[in-house]
Amino acid sequence: MLRPRGAEEAAQLPARRVRAPVPESAPRPTAPDGSRASARLSLACLLLLLLLLTLPARVDTSWWYIGALGARVICDNIPGLVSRQRQLCQRYPDIMRSVGEGAREWIRECQHQFRHHRWNCTTLDRDHTVFGRVMLRSSREAAFVYAISSAGVVHAITRACSQGELSVCSCDPYTRGRHHDQRGDFDWGGCSDNIHYGVRFAKAFVDAKEKRLKDARALMNLHNNRCGRTAVRRFLKLECKCHGVSGSCTLRTCWRALSDFRRTGDYLRRRYDGAVQVTATQDGANFTAARQGYRRATRTDLVYFDNSPDYCVLDKAAGSLGTAGRVCSKTSKGTDGCEIMCCGRGYDTTRVTRVTQCECKFHWCCAVRCKECRNTVDVHTCKAPKKAEWLDQT
Repeated sequence: MLRPRGAEEAAQLPARRVRAPVPESAPRPTAPDGSRASARLSLACLLLLLLLLTLPARVDTSWWYIGALGARVICDNIPGLVSRQRQLCQRYPDIMRSVGEGAREWIRECQHQFRHHRWNCTTLDRDHTVFGRVMLRSSREAAFVYAISSAGVVHAITRACSQGELSVCSCDPYTRGRHHDQRGDFDWGGCSDNIHYGVRFAKAFVDAKEKRLKDARALMNLHNNRCGRTAVRRFLKLECKCHGVSGSCTLRTCWRALSDFRRTGDYLRRRYDGAVQVTATQDGANFTAARQGYRRATRTDLVYFDNSPDYCVLDKAAGSLGTAGRVCSKTSKGTDGCEIMCCGRGYDTTRVTRVTQCECKFHWCCAVRCKECRNTVDVHTCKAPKKAEWLDQT
């Protein structure tokens, strides 16, 4: 009869000596400092819990970092991509180059839109999160960044399709045949920008991470991503070419074209100003107004949960870089004015001399010669907060 291998090995092992049980009448040994050891263990657990609570929250990396890689997009080396995003990256490397170009474009646009504000869309060098801890807060700024980043991907991919830079897409295949507008009938022709493919790929790539998380912040991000995509579609324009005797325009050939990305940026900036503060419903599937009497958010509204910090002083926990050293306008009453930009701290004035080219003339053939003009101007910069100076001295 065969026995299992374990049984044979057990049979070959020497018998172990069994220790006699302690009689019930005998007293059981106890540690002399048992209560003290228990107290020390409890104190250590409490200290460990406090340490964990005071550690900074982890800032997730994002696909936004693709913009910093330029042409060196290697899918396995891009931090922060979820599995679906990495699959798309490996399958469509040429599209990833367009995504990187789009990332650089929307970051420039974000910095343009907020150039006169305390928070000016500053990026952090060699930081995989791109914006740092400021995106941890579900604020208006986060809502804007998610919307314009999604719009930037749509715009870049749509443009690359129409320019023949991608092998998987080309001109819009749906603009065929005859159509009409307020001016009359026309024929679809030329190369219409393929907004359908741009929106479809952007949705699959950008939304992939949020669809995995399925929490309130992910719901907010998905909503703002959709606002960004629809903003690009909103500014598609109809361009036409007239045919006929002496340009009489008896026949027209038309196509759809993307507008300049600045129009999308201006539109989303207005959406930022009118963003709606919301809270997630109990089932986590929708939003409701944050307070009674607030208007409900529509599909075109940017939404946010948390109020923004004032961004006046350096606050690493909030991701605020402060406004110390920022250039401001002495005469402006807007957000770029020294009173608002410097948060009432005052400003320093420095007189600088700038050299510019002026009185340029064209000389045949073929050169442009300019003079150097010197202009002395006053530059105003925000003072550092006094509290920080006091802390430095202590």
